Amino acid sequence: MKDIVVIGAGKIGSTIARMLAHSGDYRVTVADRSEEQLAGIESHAAVTTKVVDIADAAAMKALLSGKFAVLSAAPYHLTVAIAEAAAAAGVHYLDLTEDVESTRQVKRIAENARTAFIPQCGLAPGFISIVANDLASRFDTLESVRMRVGALPQYPSNALNYNLTWSTDGVINEYIEPCEAIVESALIEVPALEEREEFSLDGVTYEAFNTSGGLGTLCETLKGKVRTLNYKTIRYPGHAAIMKALLNDLGLRHRREVLKDIFENALPTTTQDVVIIFVTVSGRKGGRLIQETYANKVYSAPIAGALHSAIQITTAGSICAVLDMLADGTLRAEGFVRQEEIALDAFLANRFGHHYAQEQHGARAA
Repeated sequence: MKDIVVIGAGKIGSTIARMLAHSGDYRVTVADRSEEQLAGIESHAAVTTKVVDIADAAAMKALLSGKFAVLSAAPYHLTVAIAEAAAAAGVHYLDLTEDVESTRQVKRIAENARTAFIPQCGLAPGFISIVANDLASRFDTLESVRMRVGALPQYPSNALNYNLTWSTDGVINEYIEPCEAIVESALIEVPALEEREEFSLDGVTYEAFNTSGGLGTLCETLKGKVRTLNYKTIRYPGHAAIMKALLNDLGLRHRREVLKDIFENALPTTTQDVVIIFVTVSGRKGGRLIQETYANKVYSAPIAGALHSAIQITTAGSICAVLDMLADGTLRAEGFVRQEEIALDAFLANRFGHHYAQEQHGARAA
């Protein structure tokens, strides 16, 4: 059994701990500064909890000493501190951050590391890059790569057509920070919440718009190889217009804590959600212009006897699959590892990656 530390005892951190503990191959220590959050962690023989202040370097070093890996499910602004602690302790590092600048700093920390640093191991960024890179690899030359992901309530009931399904800080950050894209072969930044589009899938109409961080490192990887590359978040129609009014007209982009308080006290959470993954790649094969698409919906489901939301399953399942592949030697165990280095077939064959299997979710939808 390998000893793992999970930082963050929220919705995703607790799901990661549950998945790893019930696998029978990992002993998990869940660390958080909140005793209240830790009290909600499932009691299991393979799980222990510990109150830790991430800012306390000595405490972090003691926590990570002798462990195989640390998995960060903490807010994005703690990413760098956890990565630095992992480097100091000589343990493998994985995270779920969507924050672009944090990932750049993790890459710098990894330059001289003797262990693996694998950021952005969630759904988007994360699995979406694995899918996009797999599709792109099938073409002789690339024209466009368009990635669309959404975590949505199955039964929207408010003006935003949205329920809280994961980190409030993460959602707000995605809606505010600049977004990377490749336009006419040039790597540029575009504003969040712009370039709105509508599309239909399975008879349901959705909107999609720019958000930050979902591309991970794919822009850097495919720069010079593709004409158009972009990432957009999927929502039900009307969501973007209200968010722009809140952030721009009411100035809440400059008062994030106020917006967070509003969201967490006005928008209920739900486990009745659906994750939509929609990737379209076009390019040339044998001189012909071809398009290939990956479309998938993942629904909430029980894990080890307890119901978990689709976003919990996909996010936690993704980072657990990457950890598994690191542990069994499938992935490079030193330096900075990009999501697009992971083979899609190997990921989906993994016991945790299998949560994305389309056949089981097709049956669930039916």
